[in-house]
Amino acid sequence: MAKWDKDTFVESLKSECAPHAVNVVMDFIQFAESNSDIIAWGRGEGHGTMTFKCKSEDWGIVPIFHVTSDGKIKFLLNNMRNKVRKREILRDYTLKLESNFMLDFSEELYTADVYFTVMELFVTKHEVDKFMITVKGICARLHQ
Repeated sequence: MAKWDKDTFVESLKSECAPHAVNVVMDFIQFAESNSDIIAWGRGEGHGTMTFKCKSEDWGIVPIFHVTSDGKIKFLLNNMRNKVRKREILRDYTLKLESNFMLDFSEELYTADVYFTVMELFVTKHEVDKFMITVKGICARLHQ
C-alpha cells in the first residue's frame, strides 16, 4: 500500500492486533477526528500510521502523537522539543506522560521518539481517557 486512509488503516489494524489494542486505537481515531486540527495518514509500506496534529499560530502545525496499524504509539516529544519554544508546554506534556505511564521522558533519557506497544501502556479505559485529556490540554495551550 502506497497511501493509507482511515479505511485501509482500520482494516489492517483489525487483522494485525488483538481486540483490546483495536479498541484503544479506534478510540484514538475517533478522538483525533473530533479534536485534532489535522489527521495525517501514512504513506509507507508495511503498516499504516495516523498522526494527530495541532495548529499553532506560533509554531505552525505540531504533531502530538502517532499510532500505527500494528498497535504501537509514539509520543512526538523530541519533535516538539525542536519546534515549540515554550518550555512550560513541553514540561506539562512530559510530566503528564510520566505520571500516566510511570516512564521517564526527560531529554537526557528520551533522546529519540520511540514506539510503545498500545496494549502495554493502555490497560484500562481510564488510562486512555487520561491521555486524551492530556492531549486536549496541550492543544489548547498551543492554540493560545
